[in-house]
Amino acid sequence: MDAIILQILNGLDKGSAYALIALGLTLIFGTLGVVNFAHGALFMIGAFCAVTLSRLLNLGFETIDPNRTDFLGNPATVKTTYVEHWLGPELGGTILDWGVPLAILFAIPIMVLIGFVMERGLIKHFYHRPHADQILVTFGLAIVLQEIVKHFYGANPIQTPAPEAFRGSFDFGTLIGFDPGQIIYPYWRLVYFGFAAVIIAGVFAFLRFTTFGMVVRAGMADRETVQLLGINIDKRFTIMFGLAAAVAGVAGVMYAPINPPSYHMGMDFLVLSFVVVVVGGMGSLPGAVLAGFLLGILESFASMGAVIEVLPGINQIIIYLVAIIILLTRPRGLMGRKGVMEE
Repeated sequence: MDAIILQILNGLDKGSAYALIALGLTLIFGTLGVVNFAHGALFMIGAFCAVTLSRLLNLGFETIDPNRTDFLGNPATVKTTYVEHWLGPELGGTILDWGVPLAILFAIPIMVLIGFVMERGLIKHFYHRPHADQILVTFGLAIVLQEIVKHFYGANPIQTPAPEAFRGSFDFGTLIGFDPGQIIYPYWRLVYFGFAAVIIAGVFAFLRFTTFGMVVRAGMADRETVQLLGINIDKRFTIMFGLAAAVAGVAGVMYAPINPPSYHMGMDFLVLSFVVVVVGGMGSLPGAVLAGFLLGILESFASMGAVIEVLPGINQIIIYLVAIIILLTRPRGLMGRKGVMEE
């Protein structure tokens, strides 16, 4: 039983990342009708926003401490960050420690700006082009973005630690009546699941309970009628593209301590997230979230040693097998609108 609960937790962790990326993909497809293969690159850029802020916060200067010596007996040099110098060791140290959560504030305006530039500068020219053209141009853009990141940050993954309070593991089993030590799970992965739940709930609340969101939903259902009412739906859709980019970016920021950022991490998640979108139903936001968590849990169970022993390699293909089965029996996906992907 403890192994099953642990795999569910692992699945929720993976599913959170899948769901957040798929949510942004679905927002873009549902509003603009664009298949955006550069969305995984936005997730990657978000992770590198955390890396960038960490490096900026750790900028400092060196001073000589006459009371300390190095191994040669010379006075030792001590590095002091500008943050600690300006704000004091206690507050400055706290800011350094909480660099990843603070990177959310750093990443949001950057990701919104990147989203606006992408949509206005490139993607708007492909609204009425075939999906194959959209895939080719956005996939090319993704490759360009990842090569830029590789040039400035290198090819190796960069460790980005979580705040000290959330390092280590939590005895989850004791909360549900198991013996101590039976279900140990990393603190930050639980934080990431909670963060994903808040972001997903926030996006749905924004679309459902705000006037802006209701107009966007109306435009997703019938764009021409909304335009006839005198509403500039194109401007609102551009804002939604920026919002989708921000969702992908903050998802990448918070995932940085789990999976050290590397230039190819966007591609690693992109293909799986597109499978999630198709399984959930193209254009269906609830379907994207549901499929993200379901496929994350399935992938986690398929990674168990007992399962791999019986079906070697099943963990590598389980998501695609499920996608094939669902699309053969229900081409529009679990919660897709009738007629979408069925013609």
